[in-house]
Amino acid sequence: MKEELQDKYIRFDWAIKRLLRQKANFDVLEGFLTVFLGEKITIVDILESEGNQQSADDKFNRVDIKARNSKDEIIIVEIQNTRELYYLERVLYGVAKAITEHISLGEQYYKVKKIYSISILYFDIGKGNDYLYHGQNHFIGVHTGDELQVNVKEQGVIKTRMPAEIFPEYILIRVNEFDKVAVTPMEEWMKYLKDGIIHPNTTAPGLKEAHDKLKYYSMTPQERHAYDEHLSAVMIQNDVLDTAKLEGRIEGLAEGRAEGLAEGRAEGLAEGRAEGLAEGLAEGRAEGHAEGERSALQKTAQKMKQKGLPTTDIADITGLSIEEIENL
Repeated sequence: MKEELQDKYIRFDWAIKRLLRQKANFDVLEGFLTVFLGEKITIVDILESEGNQQSADDKFNRVDIKARNSKDEIIIVEIQNTRELYYLERVLYGVAKAITEHISLGEQYYKVKKIYSISILYFDIGKGNDYLYHGQNHFIGVHTGDELQVNVKEQGVIKTRMPAEIFPEYILIRVNEFDKVAVTPMEEWMKYLKDGIIHPNTTAPGLKEAHDKLKYYSMTPQERHAYDEHLSAVMIQNDVLDTAKLEGRIEGLAEGRAEGLAEGRAEGLAEGRAEGLAEGLAEGRAEGHAEGERSALQKTAQKMKQKGLPTTDIADITGLSIEEIENL
């Protein structure tokens, strides 16, 4: 048993991109979703994760996996290894685009699909004491405190639909914040997501299947090499981005002070100095962060190209466009 506990398992971010799209491995994904959504989930099929562009300026809907369950609802799973400045906005965009992709022109709005968005985050997204947060839109009366019930007419009958039946749900899984002994199925999943450990006697939905199917040494030598390169790329990306954030913060503070003081002196007023300094600091930080992270991503992509990683994998990891990567 001791040896089995020390067995090496494939990281979930790799498995979800390469292995869990296969129907034979749906049971792993179904178990994960059942635990974190709190209801039995059966996957019908895996959908295309790259939404079609409607115009040259339109963005791709980049998600790690998109599935349809037995209730014809859409489930989006995204794994984020490093900080992204506007991550929540990107999640919102992904959900909105998934909704529009699955309703045809001319169809009535009652056919809008329910979307579940699950984000597995390996970075600190904000302040909080829990490792799992579940949010949804609610309409609460300001004075009465009651919840608005939306009435819709469907096939000649007035039916009540709560906002929760229509609006997307968001689940944020903060992997780095988990520090408990794994007892419940959810805690066992968190232990695997963070440390790659699966107890051989687990009964958690999906984990028993993962225990049998996601062993590192079950892969071919070629698959293990590609997987090791992926882990190396993630480590390089984290290191480069951490360095870039520090450099960007220092440069942003210096530029912000200079711009703020110059603007304040020009106005010649104490209030002008204060406002100029504050605005300069804010703009300097923002520009320093953005430029630093962009430069770091490009450096990371170059290193990945030198290691021979496929362009599509580099685009998935860094968020850069394929065209931009090819021009590096």
